[in-house]
Parts: sequence; C-alpha cells; structure tokens
Amino acid sequence: MKLLSRELVEKAGVNVEELLKLLVANAAAELTTFYYYTALRVNLIGFDGEGLKEIAEDARVEDRNHFEALVPRIYELGGKLPDDMREFHDRSACPPARLPSGGGVKEIVKVLLKAEQCAVAGYTNLCNITAGKDHRTYDLSLAILNEEIEHEAWFAEFLEMGPSGHFRRRRVGESPFVSKFLHP
Repeated sequence: MKLLSRELVEKAGVNVEELLKLLVANAAAELTTFYYYTALRVNLIGFDGEGLKEIAEDARVEDRNHFEALVPRIYELGGKLPDDMREFHDRSACPPARLPSGGGVKEIVKVLLKAEQCAVAGYTNLCNITAGKDHRTYDLSLAILNEEIEHEAWFAEFLEMGPSGHFRRRRVGESPFVSKFLHP
C-alpha cells in the first residue's frame, strides 16, 4: 500500500525515486560534513583559529541538525538510509571536507567554504525540483538552504570576501530555520 503523501508528490510530477536519491545524498553530505567539521574545528588553532572555532562549531552542529531533519522525510516518502556507513559516506552529494595537508587556518576555511557552497547548490536544486509540487520537502530544503547560505557567508567573510551581514547565533547549533523540523 502506497502512502498518500508519496502518491500526491508523484501525481504532482516529481520523480520520487530520483528525489529520494537526492535526499539520501544530501543526508549523507550532512552527516559526513558533521564528522569532517569535527576534525577541521579541532585544528583551528592559534590567534586566527580561535576566532573561528565557534563559527565552525555552529555550522557543524547545524549540519547534524540538517541530517536529523532529512531522515524522517526520506522514510515518509518510502525511502531508507543505506545499511552500511561506508556506502552512505560514498553517496554523499558533496566531496569530503577533509583536513588539508600542511594547510593553516586559511586553508581550513577554504575547505569549510567549499563544503558550504556545495550544500547551497544541492539544496537550491532540491528547492527547484520540489517547488509547487512537494510542499513538505520544499519547505525543509528551503529551511536548510537558508542556514547553508548563512554558513557560506560566515566563511567567506573570514576569507575577506566582504562582510556577511549575519550575526552570531544566540546559542551554538540553534538552527533558526530548521528547528521547526526537529523533535526534541
């Protein structure tokens, strides 16, 4: 028996199997980014690095929140996560945000920025696919996109690409846009 919510998304013209592949790939990117950002954050050392730790921690925890928010939607549409973590990692929509070899703080920030830019592209694509067709996935993707754009702006600002216009979160991992999708 099909779920009505999935059937309605299909009737609206969305290829749900392709959508599920994208959602799983983005969930993989969020969870692997959470992992890689842990290694990047602990390597932000020295005068320059200390000022970035809180920002990197915010992005790291919010990426975990994004993963947590995506998982229910995957299952609601009849999908599932891979049984093997290595397979899940390899399905990631974005390349691993690995610690650069021999790089300092600036090189780490470039890795962080590139990861956020990949996420911005991925969620923009999901919004484009689901706009007006799958309201729940669109709303979730747009919420995540808003946070990923802020993360991108934070790291771009540290690379002196101009002011971000964004301010510090009240608390680490606040997820101001995605929090409505999280269940405490």
